[in-house]
Amino acid sequence: MVRLFFILLLLGGQVSAGAWPRDKGTWFGSTAIRFAWPRGQWPLEAPAQYYTLYMEYGLTDQVTLGLDAGRSVSGAGKTILFARYPIRNRNTGLKVGAELGAGRIDGAFVIRPGLSLGYGFAAKRGSGWISVDTVAEMTLETSNTDFKADITYGRSMPNGTKWILQLQSGKPANQDMFLRFAPSLVIDLKKGRMFEVGATIGAKNDSEIGLKIGMWHHF
Repeated sequence: MVRLFFILLLLGGQVSAGAWPRDKGTWFGSTAIRFAWPRGQWPLEAPAQYYTLYMEYGLTDQVTLGLDAGRSVSGAGKTILFARYPIRNRNTGLKVGAELGAGRIDGAFVIRPGLSLGYGFAAKRGSGWISVDTVAEMTLETSNTDFKADITYGRSMPNGTKWILQLQSGKPANQDMFLRFAPSLVIDLKKGRMFEVGATIGAKNDSEIGLKIGMWHHF
């Protein structure tokens, strides 16, 4: 049942604001470090460390350009340049965005198409959103394809604080699907800067627990 649900997500539709295009001339950047321990060894063992860099720029009101560098679905290092375009971007209802990226993962050239669905809503305090972001990392040299689908529920409070609960899933080529939970808290530091702290907890074919510390910047 879980495998069927994952496949349906891929057919229907990355964790950014993929369904919402960035305003023309504006930038968004985030950088983070992740520490990961095998379950049962935290905090006794030295953790593995992963670094990520993510950038978006609103080239036009429709086209968003971006850079995604860090760790791929397979766990290898990646550097991907991408462009995103809204398929449905009305003021109300579901938003849909399509993406096409290209770059390198573990030294091999890849093409990365993606599809994102998003729905924003008003809440009693602040606002919220639900999104589904998916990509396929297609390695041309080997014809292998890795899949990734993330489901995110987020709340923005009146003071700028954001609460995020995310279910991350992936299916590397020739490997079993994995699932992990990734809750996080984002604190508004004003002047376009935000501080993020979160955790990752492996739920299926992922035995790690992790800690994430990052910074967001809008400008």
